[in-house]
Amino acid sequence: MFAEHLDKKICTTEVDRVPNRNGYGEGLKKAGEIDQNIVALSADLTGSTRTNIFAEAFPERFVQVGIAEQNMASVASGMAAMGKVPFIASYAMFSPGRSWEQVRTTIAYNESNVKIIGAHAGVSVGPDGATHQAIEDMAIMRVIPNMVVLAPCDAIEARKATLAAAEYVGPVYIRLARDKTPVVTTDESPFEIGKAELFMKKDAAHKKTVGIIVTGVLAHNALTAAQKLQEEGVGVSVLHMATIKPLDTKALDTFASEHDILVTVEEHQVAGGLGSAVAEYISQTNPKKIIPIGIHDEFGQSGEPEELLAHYGLDSDSIIQIIRDTI
Repeated sequence: MFAEHLDKKICTTEVDRVPNRNGYGEGLKKAGEIDQNIVALSADLTGSTRTNIFAEAFPERFVQVGIAEQNMASVASGMAAMGKVPFIASYAMFSPGRSWEQVRTTIAYNESNVKIIGAHAGVSVGPDGATHQAIEDMAIMRVIPNMVVLAPCDAIEARKATLAAAEYVGPVYIRLARDKTPVVTTDESPFEIGKAELFMKKDAAHKKTVGIIVTGVLAHNALTAAQKLQEEGVGVSVLHMATIKPLDTKALDTFASEHDILVTVEEHQVAGGLGSAVAEYISQTNPKKIIPIGIHDEFGQSGEPEELLAHYGLDSDSIIQIIRDTI
């Protein structure tokens, strides 16, 4: 059922929970050990973004720019022009939210080798509320030419994504969450920019089949929902797309051809994110019904992470009910 490389405790009460931003901090430190051109910049959120791990290891390669995300993007572009590989980190609402024009013009337009880290994305930021809950960031980033957009599902994958971004030449955006989330993958799980991974395969005996396409930290909710639906006699597979741009179109072609209905799951507005990207492609190649699960044209609000996910229909129970209603 589940892919062999996934954590065996996925759907048990013993599953480990770690903020995936921790993986970014660990990956950045490792990247810094490998390449002396790696530098890090922070907009007064060094600890929150876990950039402090790199800053403590390589203080001479760390720049605290203060609460100035627009300036941080431009400074990083200049550093990249001099051969450095800058990682810039802030809350996603402010970077790329506040600094979008600088990211577009000084980084992407010039194909600068800058990596943008948007932490505290999604409604699961919790009590900080709508002003700090970036649920539009994938949309505004994937529309920029030359930009790679990544949303790792857990801390282990975030570490791998950071190391992959350090090796990739060109602008990359990595979306991270705030809250502790289940660890789905293992050190053995494959990760490659631009490649999707099949996390769960449907039972061939089931006639009605649903393909769930998920990105980011909702992967665990999607897998939990899929397992319960399988027990009810629905054939469900789960494809995790850690890379929203560029899409793994080969994997999408295969996945779409094997399922009657597709469901996309993301902690983001349904407009412009993963669901839109999938629909844009599938409509041209293998048109079929696609049910988008995400935020439907609303702002976030204050609350505990789990109750916010339930309120917006992003918990496993909501995913199950939406699929039941669809089939």
